[in-house]
Amino acid sequence: MYHVPVHSLAERVLGHIRREELLRAGDRVGVAVSGGVDSVALLRLLIELRRELGIVLSVVHFNHKLRGAESDADQDFVAGLAREHGLEFYCATGDVAQRAAEEGSGLEAAARELRYGFFRRLLGADDRIETELDADVPQGLKPESLIQRIGTAEAVPLQNPDLAAAPDVGTSGAKAQDRHSLYRSAESAAPPQSESGFANPLNKIATGHTLDDQAETVLMRLIRGTGLRGLGGIYPRIVVEYGDENDVEHEDGEGHGEIVRPLLGIRRRELESYLADLKQPWREDSTNASAKFTRNRVRNLVLPLLEREFNPAVVESFSELAEIARDEEDYWENEVSGWLGTVVQWSQPEWTRGLAAFDGSQSLVQIQPSRSEMQNSQLSNSGLTNPELSARLEEPGPAVMNVSLSRPWLLTEHRAVQRRVLKAIGERAGIPLEFKHIEEILRFADEDGPAGKELSLPLGWKIVREPEAMVFVTPDLRQQERIPNYEYPLPVPGRAIVPELGVVIEALRITPESQNAEYNPQQLLRADCLPGSLKVRNWRPGDRFWPAHTKSPKKVKELLQQRHVAQPARRLWPVAASQDEIVWMRGFPVPARLRARGGQEALLIQEIPWPVEENAI
Repeated sequence: MYHVPVHSLAERVLGHIRREELLRAGDRVGVAVSGGVDSVALLRLLIELRRELGIVLSVVHFNHKLRGAESDADQDFVAGLAREHGLEFYCATGDVAQRAAEEGSGLEAAARELRYGFFRRLLGADDRIETELDADVPQGLKPESLIQRIGTAEAVPLQNPDLAAAPDVGTSGAKAQDRHSLYRSAESAAPPQSESGFANPLNKIATGHTLDDQAETVLMRLIRGTGLRGLGGIYPRIVVEYGDENDVEHEDGEGHGEIVRPLLGIRRRELESYLADLKQPWREDSTNASAKFTRNRVRNLVLPLLEREFNPAVVESFSELAEIARDEEDYWENEVSGWLGTVVQWSQPEWTRGLAAFDGSQSLVQIQPSRSEMQNSQLSNSGLTNPELSARLEEPGPAVMNVSLSRPWLLTEHRAVQRRVLKAIGERAGIPLEFKHIEEILRFADEDGPAGKELSLPLGWKIVREPEAMVFVTPDLRQQERIPNYEYPLPVPGRAIVPELGVVIEALRITPESQNAEYNPQQLLRADCLPGSLKVRNWRPGDRFWPAHTKSPKKVKELLQQRHVAQPARRLWPVAASQDEIVWMRGFPVPARLRARGGQEALLIQEIPWPVEENAI
């Protein structure tokens, strides 16, 4: 029974929250409010339901600083909402444009990294950083690309903060009743402390993702290409934890927060109607109309066309597909876990014999030790005499273990099982296996021929075919880098997957009509000066690049040193080359002589996350 009358939409949201077990009595919930219709409606709905749910609400806002005064006005609007309803207010800012330029990523990806890094801090997930929410503390910590799920939840481990170069982000966590609390220092407005002594004011963050967002996500992944996991779309819950990606805590575990999506069953137009009933205004983001962003084109062009011309319920259909895919994925994950414990064995590489990190008991194991445990044990070895080998073992990268899979078992299983097991081995070992790699492995396993034949895999791994086993052999780090040099063709237009970086680098043709209004001219190349295919690779010793606004070409090494790019990121920094000339380099303006002018067809080279794009929103 409700304590007070509630809107009919609030009743539906309450039903979704209870079915998915998103919120429980006693939860400290930060509502992520951008100022737009979705997030403002979420805040008002949860205010209606908070007594019924027994939760404590606060307001969370991240200012991306992308729209100047408009972004600041959004922040003031959200602060006013919090003050009006007597809610605690947590705010942070971050230079998204700078982050995107430094990493060569899109604005959407950079904004998400910084925003979700802030969420994780509020949830107390980052227990290795010993400072509180403070204006001088980096907030944009990057999640790992590998994500594991528990049923309808995703468990998102946080990358080692020592390896994540994030820009400074200003924060404050203060009572919203004080208009000036937004700008108080963390010393005077520190959030509550957890028992461990770290800032931990919240245990849930609620975001305003809707049914429309779900449909857009599924459709975008179908267009780009995806598997069953990607079709799962936006998950109702994300379990946020710090540490190794294999150490997953279930939803009732202590010390872990969650990001929840209470509006996944609601259309955006229903939220607009709800706010109109309340006479509650909201802010409109001017960039939502920009065709520069893929999601906007899907939202404003593709989905309306599908609804109008093919299926009026296409949005609901995509959402149902996502729910089916999540349940199927959950079933298969449980099945795969059982197979990995019986037909897969992990063993010590021969070249590690004699290292103190390995004793005889580790020569054959069936349950894989976590990658971080293996790396930490290797680093604790004080007997290494080869500094280069020691440095390679310190670098993040794939597991330093061999994997043996029963060949007779593999060949007698259904194709779906075969693919699942090979994909799972790749994920646990850190080998980025695409569909084409898995199909090649299966053909290789089924071939007749002499024992000992080898097949090359990404990152220097190889698979050896034996009569009774398919053996995945880790690279010998005495002979190669942890992550080797790479080079891939980049069609123009087209894309190249770069598993060594976990990104896709794509080349897009930009029409003269849109380039000035929608794109940074510093990043646009003259299309008529470039061939139909480029090469994407990491830079090599002796490479030179001449970015605009510099007097002469410089060695790539010197450019990266000036930017204080540390190893191993420096060695793997991507460039795009036309024959022997570098025409694009991550984070730098294109060469002045190749820059597109007004009225010319242009080429944009940019990065998008892979496979992160399939894991979370």
